[in-house]
Amino acid sequence: MKRQLYFTASLLLLTFGIFAQKKINTKANQKDWIRLFNGKNLDGWNIKIAGENLNANYKNTFRVEDGMMRVMYDQYESFNDKFGHIYYKKPYSYYVIRFEYRFQGDQLKGGASWNVRNSGIMLHSQSAKSLTQNQSFPVSLELQLLGGLGGNTTRHTGNLCTPGTEVYMQNKIVTDHCTDSDSKTYHGDQWVKVEAIVLGDSIIHHVIEGDTVLTYEKPHIGGGFVSADYNWEKAGIDSKSAEAWIKKDGMLLKEGYIAMQAESHAIDFKNIELLDLKGCMDKKAKNYKSYFIKADNARCKY
Repeated sequence: MKRQLYFTASLLLLTFGIFAQKKINTKANQKDWIRLFNGKNLDGWNIKIAGENLNANYKNTFRVEDGMMRVMYDQYESFNDKFGHIYYKKPYSYYVIRFEYRFQGDQLKGGASWNVRNSGIMLHSQSAKSLTQNQSFPVSLELQLLGGLGGNTTRHTGNLCTPGTEVYMQNKIVTDHCTDSDSKTYHGDQWVKVEAIVLGDSIIHHVIEGDTVLTYEKPHIGGGFVSADYNWEKAGIDSKSAEAWIKKDGMLLKEGYIAMQAESHAIDFKNIELLDLKGCMDKKAKNYKSYFIKADNARCKY
């Protein structure tokens, strides 16, 4: 049984708003999905791999083949903690992001056992440029992607992990680093469809194959990096940067970057698209959209 979501304005939005089938197809309610990944190259994306300089694509980890953004390890001999992420160039605050993923083959030698068929997409992330040289993960909200391990094992996907962050669920703060969703288990190399509905610092939904599997609220900085055993230093973050993050404890995450993850198991992504929910809400403007829920009337065009 799916998680019983409490009654919120955002759930009304999900049910009756941005995904509603409208009988009148006007310019105002035609959805302008943005293709973040063009299927041809990595233009518009920035790469940061632990221990490497910004945009150094170590051993061709991130590449484009057959219209897919691929995370590949065929040029590695061992993982050696080369955690990596590829960040879209622009931050967003209120939006829907959708994409498809599939895991491929076996895990690279040297990857941790918890990283088998494990990847993710980082939401409300710090920028690629702001990471320190040896930083393994950005301060962010990770929509964790897990593949099934075969047999009758249960392994949910669309989970939440919180490097340097915390959230609330049903008005209670969540201190666990990772929280399981209510999704099905997806075995093998099949494609899985994912959406995240991100509403600034208020509420976020994870959606797998059309089912809302996890919901949380009030994302903010805090709770250490992961745990006492995996603190800011263990994550490769220098002391000056760690101190700066600690001073921001409790600060709500209103916006951030989107990043696809690389952590030792090959994975493919495709059809990475975003619907911006923030924009001109003046009905007299040429670029007014009926599905916007956060006003930014500085964007209005007349």
